[in-house]
Amino acid sequence: MGHAWGEQTAEERRRLLIRRIAEQAYAQPLLEGGLWFYGDIRNNFYYASYLFAAAVDETLPVSFDRRTAAARAQAVLLEVLALQNTVPGTPLYGHWPLGLAPAPREAKPHELPAELMGSLLAVFRRRYGERLDSMAAVRLDAALGHVYRGGFYRKPLARYHHHEAKYTAAKLIFGLLFDDRELLADGRDCVKRTLAHLRANGMEEYGGLPWFWHWVQAFAAALEFAAEAEGEERTASGLRALLDELWRIRADWYLGGAWVGAHSRGWPHDVPRDVNVLHDYVQFGGFPLPEELPRTEYAGLLFYPAPPSAVKTALDRSEPTELRKRIVPVTSAEPWHSYGYIRAEYAAGGLWERVEEFDNEQLRWAFTLPVRADGSVNRLYFFHPGRGYADGDPRHQSGRMAVLYDRSVVAAWFPGPDARDAADFAVGVLPAGSWLERPNALYGRCDEALFAVYLSGPYTITERDGWREVRLAPLPGGVVVEALAVREAGKRGIADLEAFAAAMEVRRPVFAGGSVADGEATAAAANGSGGSSGPAGPARENGAVGTFDPAAASDADGEAGHSSAVIRYRSLQGGEVALLRPSGSEGSASWEAHRDGARMTLDDYEG
Repeated sequence: MGHAWGEQTAEERRRLLIRRIAEQAYAQPLLEGGLWFYGDIRNNFYYASYLFAAAVDETLPVSFDRRTAAARAQAVLLEVLALQNTVPGTPLYGHWPLGLAPAPREAKPHELPAELMGSLLAVFRRRYGERLDSMAAVRLDAALGHVYRGGFYRKPLARYHHHEAKYTAAKLIFGLLFDDRELLADGRDCVKRTLAHLRANGMEEYGGLPWFWHWVQAFAAALEFAAEAEGEERTASGLRALLDELWRIRADWYLGGAWVGAHSRGWPHDVPRDVNVLHDYVQFGGFPLPEELPRTEYAGLLFYPAPPSAVKTALDRSEPTELRKRIVPVTSAEPWHSYGYIRAEYAAGGLWERVEEFDNEQLRWAFTLPVRADGSVNRLYFFHPGRGYADGDPRHQSGRMAVLYDRSVVAAWFPGPDARDAADFAVGVLPAGSWLERPNALYGRCDEALFAVYLSGPYTITERDGWREVRLAPLPGGVVVEALAVREAGKRGIADLEAFAAAMEVRRPVFAGGSVADGEATAAAANGSGGSSGPAGPARENGAVGTFDPAAASDADGEAGHSSAVIRYRSLQGGEVALLRPSGSEGSASWEAHRDGARMTLDDYEG
């Protein structure tokens, strides 16, 4: 190996990842029943795959005894295979359980594991079948037969989501394995239609990293079979085109291992920090392999090289880039619009629309830093808590937020609680860095980015693990965040954080608070609450200053039907932005974002 992490090739990074996971697997004690994990059966298969792959690769330096490692990997694999439902005609025939606690042999089958694991088992058998002990090879072949006959993948293409992506890949893999020409033809047709849908309508599962990586792995697995199958050149070509499209999507929203902008699903390993980065690590490099590996899957065992143009897009952020993407979802009558502004030091972006995503895990907007060497939080964002929110877990937002995106500026207004989402506060996430606390404002430096965070009223700070929680209360209220690269600040004569704070203090936005229902203006800056410190540490309160200006706010920028601009801000980058509230409704479609007195439209957003 012998290179710094910034100089390694994709193949070197892939092998390093295999070695790292194999070493972890070998060192981890087995639980009762001969498995490493009870939480998710798939993790046992993944660890066994890496351990076996490393054990039989004599060119890969490892610290463990290869024969012992190979035997242990096969023993775990046999335990996994033994948990499959092998009784034809029963519900979920061919499937495995998902969670195994407290007794793996008593766990009931679940529909999820086979979706991806079934195809990856086929990849494992294809690569390592000749190196397996005879019993493991026979049991693995039998398990693949049960998956094929169980036929979970025999479903029509309708939603174009990650489940159907895995069904499509399985149609191709099992069609080739079992010479099922009808199934294979169905898979080919699904690949063609899926690619056309992505190109025309965008990725509905925007920023949903667990799902997105399932797309990539499923089609890379199918390509491994199609690429060497006689007469399947067109099938392989279609899969390559689909994988190219997926990697172009990833590259567009890439910044140093992080996923920029909105997330349809924000798991704890994606929000508030990017930890699910192994596929990016292998493909792009540019950041060290993290210590924490929450979703190994087949990131080190399946590799498809992204198109050179996508690699260039991902890695060359020498010039600022604006993204305006239209998404036409199958599940909604109206399109969605995703915005991004990306520089080498930071990115900003989000979805203009509020969407009720699975488990209410939408991350509406965020500023994003490249993945940090210490693995700490690399996002900055604010939201109003909604269904599923728990103290200390900055996810699960409500729809009680209006937004404005303009390059390095994001503004958000929180109208206040309603019967469904009753929290009378907004929550903010600040990455670890150097932060100056001022009345109704914070100024910070995080790596090579400077942030000005303006709030409409007093706030409290709670120290969390690797980040700071800001709580703005009571509502209604708002926040404006502007970012500036440290190198750009130097060009403006701003030498340090104190100088940045001084320069930004004079740019404070004008906020207005009030009830849309009765039209009475109320200063959100008045009578702020202290908030709860929570379990992570003491909270600190910062007093209010007079940023509420009802006279200035009453000028509705000449827009009939709007009672006032709830936020008005003249940014460092030039130009004034304003967020106008509706006069009679708080529906997100009625709020308007303005730049220099003109309404911002979504007409130039493309698929």
